[in-house]
Amino acid sequence: MPRVSELDPASFDPQFKDLFERFTGGGTAFADQFSVMAHVRPAAEHLYAMLLELKAREGVSYRYVEMAVVVVSLLNQCTYCVDNHAPRLSVEGISREGALNLLDFAEHPELTPIDKVVVEYAIAVTQAPQRIRDQLMTRLRAHFSEAQVVELTLRISLCGFFNRFNQALQIGEDDTSVPATEVSQPRSI
Repeated sequence: MPRVSELDPASFDPQFKDLFERFTGGGTAFADQFSVMAHVRPAAEHLYAMLLELKAREGVSYRYVEMAVVVVSLLNQCTYCVDNHAPRLSVEGISREGALNLLDFAEHPELTPIDKVVVEYAIAVTQAPQRIRDQLMTRLRAHFSEAQVVELTLRISLCGFFNRFNQALQIGEDDTSVPATEVSQPRSI
């Protein structure tokens, strides 16, 4: 149960309820997170509308966004986000076990070379953004435009925000979660 109440979506005005429905898929995903953030309506409106717009424009492949989100969530031990995003990678050919072991990316059998760069970059942005090596950026830029690098960095950083938001307010705490001991730990970069 969250530390603050979840606002009832039935009480939302039509425009806000429409955003809730579009973002949560009719209340099936992240409804509790949205209903808590709705206490600060401008935040909910702008963040969720922006995420929907980014998804719709497909500036960065769904595979890479979801992979980065799972990596950040594993690093931050946000089981709510891991539980909600890891299954989305199965559509992209990455098993649940493979998703839970993304931090051990170097020899990961389900990852392409581009996937490995994305995982390495997500780890670097999350753990030590001030020490990202030029060679990593060079490898990233070999596959992504500047706009895509900016968007990927934004999505990685936002995931860190959502991890902390969920953890601080105990969103999804009553859900079954993957214990932190079941996920691999990152290698040093």
